Amino acid sequence: MAGGGTVWAAWAELLRVSALFTVPGDALAGAAAAGTRPNRHTLLAVGSSLCLYEAGMTLNDWADRDEDALDRPHRPLPSGRITPRAALTASVTLTAAGLGLAARAGRSSLVVATALAATVWSYDLHLKHTPAGPAAMAAARGLDLLLGATATGPLSPRPLPSAALLAAHTWAVTTVSRHETRGGSSRAPSLALVATLGVAVTAARPRPSVRRPPSPSVPGRPAAAPLGVTAGRLLTAAVAAGYARTPAAPYLHAALHPSPPLVQRSVGAGIRALIPLQATLALRAGAPGTGLALLALAPLARALARKVSPT
Repeated sequence: MAGGGTVWAAWAELLRVSALFTVPGDALAGAAAAGTRPNRHTLLAVGSSLCLYEAGMTLNDWADRDEDALDRPHRPLPSGRITPRAALTASVTLTAAGLGLAARAGRSSLVVATALAATVWSYDLHLKHTPAGPAAMAAARGLDLLLGATATGPLSPRPLPSAALLAAHTWAVTTVSRHETRGGSSRAPSLALVATLGVAVTAARPRPSVRRPPSPSVPGRPAAAPLGVTAGRLLTAAVAAGYARTPAAPYLHAALHPSPPLVQRSVGAGIRALIPLQATLALRAGAPGTGLALLALAPLARALARKVSPT
């Protein structure tokens, strides 16, 4: 029994199960940004996203097993709890499963999922240790949101601003994560803090397509926004503020004292901040049900992160 528990714990650590809660929101925010309600194809996109995300996690540790043997010998592969062959097999299998689920959602979804899988594999096997690494990871998150949008409804440019905001956040987190094991960089967390604040302010604004009708009593003067619209904007702004607050203090601490533990803590906070960001994007797109449902995932992710690190 103990041995089985150890195996499950090793796989949970390898797969970063506490970060799984940050994945469904990509597809759901994409559906909202496209102006469509979630449907069974959205669920297929969520399944595809989860598979491709976990494929990237296992491939990441497989590719970094020699480096981790020096910097993180406690991880599942260098510690011998999981074999490199098992990790690579899992990554290939999960990639195939993700593409298969995307294919069931439609041809456009398969195209996006293929681009996403190619980006994930390119990042893990080569781009991670190049200057293009953060951009590749940002592209992956943006494509994940577009996967949900293309699976749920017809092709449209409407989801692109939301994908760009999600990508900007991911770029910031990835830039900081490059200093997790050795620290020493105040610049990366400082830039990440600025980027986070910029994303929060932009995401809190109404969609550009929203136009207030002119007042019938005073020609040319915009009428007061309906109560429902005002409440929606206030809720969006509040959730956007919560998103910014999640990684702000950890980024600041890491900037002032860039030690490995503080940098790693800031990366974990940046990963958890994906959930309120996805909720903000859904609210901004006029999908309050989706946004509030995503917020319910935040405490679950935080609780599980205490047991299994998301980084």
